[in-house]
Amino acid sequence: MKNILYFLLLCPIMLFSQDSISGMVMEANDKNEQIGLPGANVYWLDTAVGVVTDIDGEFVIPYKKSYTKLVISYVGFTTDTLTITEPNVIQHWLRPSSELGEVTVTSRKQATAKSYLKAQNVFTVSSKELLKAACCNLSESFETNPSIDVNFADAISGTRQIKMLGLTSPYILIATENIPSIRGASQAYGLSFIPGTWVQSIQITKGAGSVVNGYESIAGQINAELQKPTLDDQLFVNAYANANGRIELNTHLNTKVSNRWSTGLYLHGNRRDKKFDKNNDSFLDMPLAKQINVMNRWQYTNAEKGFVSFINFRFLNDEKQTGQVSFNPDTDKLTTNAWGSEIDTRRFEVSAKLGYVNPEIPYQTVGFQVAFSSHNQDSYFGLNAYDILHNSIYTNAIYNTIIGDSRHKVKMGLSYTYDHYDEMVNTLDYGRNEYSAGTFFEYSYDNLEALTVTAGLRIDTHNLLGTFVTPRVHARYTPWEKSALRASFGRGKRSANIFTENQRMFATSRTINILNTSGEIYGLDPEIAWNYGVSFLQGFNLFNRKADFTLDYYRTDFQNQVVVDYENPQEVNFYNLNGDSYANSFQAELNYNVLANVDLRLAYKYYDVKTQYNSGKLIKPLTPKHRVFANASYETHLKEGEQSHWKFDATFNWLGEQRFSSTETNPIQYQLPKQTPTLATLNTQITKVFSRKFEVYLGGENITNVKQNNPIVGTDDPFGSHFDTTFVYGPIFGSSYYAGLRFKIE
Repeated sequence: MKNILYFLLLCPIMLFSQDSISGMVMEANDKNEQIGLPGANVYWLDTAVGVVTDIDGEFVIPYKKSYTKLVISYVGFTTDTLTITEPNVIQHWLRPSSELGEVTVTSRKQATAKSYLKAQNVFTVSSKELLKAACCNLSESFETNPSIDVNFADAISGTRQIKMLGLTSPYILIATENIPSIRGASQAYGLSFIPGTWVQSIQITKGAGSVVNGYESIAGQINAELQKPTLDDQLFVNAYANANGRIELNTHLNTKVSNRWSTGLYLHGNRRDKKFDKNNDSFLDMPLAKQINVMNRWQYTNAEKGFVSFINFRFLNDEKQTGQVSFNPDTDKLTTNAWGSEIDTRRFEVSAKLGYVNPEIPYQTVGFQVAFSSHNQDSYFGLNAYDILHNSIYTNAIYNTIIGDSRHKVKMGLSYTYDHYDEMVNTLDYGRNEYSAGTFFEYSYDNLEALTVTAGLRIDTHNLLGTFVTPRVHARYTPWEKSALRASFGRGKRSANIFTENQRMFATSRTINILNTSGEIYGLDPEIAWNYGVSFLQGFNLFNRKADFTLDYYRTDFQNQVVVDYENPQEVNFYNLNGDSYANSFQAELNYNVLANVDLRLAYKYYDVKTQYNSGKLIKPLTPKHRVFANASYETHLKEGEQSHWKFDATFNWLGEQRFSSTETNPIQYQLPKQTPTLATLNTQITKVFSRKFEVYLGGENITNVKQNNPIVGTDDPFGSHFDTTFVYGPIFGSSYYAGLRFKIE
């Protein structure tokens, strides 16, 4: 009777009021009983205009004619999006969902999506964005993203390193489906071990991450979601070849085994067996390489009882050979006949995720993650030998619930990690064991209309780092329509794996020194840093087309840092920080839908990254202060019933001057200037989609043919005291073109 009176009173109000919509959100049931859901989220898509239902599931939300998509969500229920053409009274039933993950609904699928409602500064890169470039592996997946910097780590390995907020990847927590995966022994090359076609989406979080994922994150988090057997194509094939001699094949095979079990077999292989020396310095521009990568993925879903789980098995074999063109490993390995290097990696992983949603109380969920990995690398660089075996165990248990209603959410849980390192540097053994146990609690207040706050705290005890507390806080406030003002701060702590994270130093003639050895790990203290940040996102219409503008500023302050000092060209020194070390990052970004099928992204970034070295406070080497980025994409318009169309993408990068570490004490012929020149690169790709099953693509990287002159110091005497391959600031190979095809059966 109450609900009938409610709607009788509500209808006349709606007839005379055009600036709000009222309604009721209810739990779906067999009898269609009107059981209201208190605390459900109701908001207009692509805006920050939203409300939360009251104790009876009722709501009133502002309305404008430009608002057409109304999103209704509730913890443990499937998110629905309603199309609103006029302000009518709304009655809507939500159905329970067995999925633990979030459901994102958009009116037009965006390649990169930003949220106006989350407390964290996080954005999602979809598989559509990954297809804008060659994207052979995860390290090459950020070419069209201005927030991540990508550059070659050295002049010989062909490995790309990433940076965020001015800091290198060891300061970023990189996870696969929220299980930390690129850490320890895999830091140097691990990003190249995840094929791009395996990735469904990437979530990038700037600043302090969630305490749920651990204590190591300092600059941010990158999480790669893999393809799901139930959502991926039944058959997918991607073939690729480029001008620098690389060929690649990816194959996905997915099948439904039973009503509840599905499985996928993911195969990846690449090979480069051609030698290139375009700059005639006697060294290969790109390494000879081959990789076999296999993953078997199982998915179990029992919607009636609220269970969903994933089990993964993965094996990798990766081999690289680099050095002088004349180098033959059969006769020249670890000799002075010719300078050469081999890096052979074998990796095995098994992981499992189990999720449970209480069918009776759908906002109560339990998740459990467990993973084991064994990473074995045998390598040598000239006369330097480096071998590492890293066995790792990771477990994490998470419980989610609400307090009162879904505005007040909590997460709590326990985690345990174990790492065994068997590490040899030439004849020195640096083996060790690390293990830690921790507990965490995270509270979120979610008032979509104005404020969202997430506060987390974790306590960990570590056999080498001791017992410590990790606090992290994120807040989002909506000052006006289509805006989001965010702030965050948090603490991170980690043990620096100085050899595996800095393997490029082995491809030099530098003497390696560890100074003031009084700490627990390599004689050094753990790294501790605080990260602070503010961000503002504003969406708007420009000439009746959607656009958004973002400003963000982040600062990382190190309480302690393991300083990697290259300022003496004959040495690389590791020591604990004695003074200031910080990284300031400012970024301005504009995204604009210029025409119906034309998108433009522009960005400017400024870095101020300085560290106190023994020789003074200096700018971090090879870190440009200024960067300009532009990306444009165009897709031809599809007429009704058509499938064939074209896609065009272009990405421009301009990098300002970068500081070289000092070479002043070298003989004049081995000295470098203090600064690098500026450089600009342009990448393009054209894709022809013939049907939903088949497409081909053709692209060019660095089509302006920009090349760094003499990237290796001392090529005339590679076993002399001045040989160094670490002074790399730009492309080495020059322009490179590629072609490929994609075929799928849905």
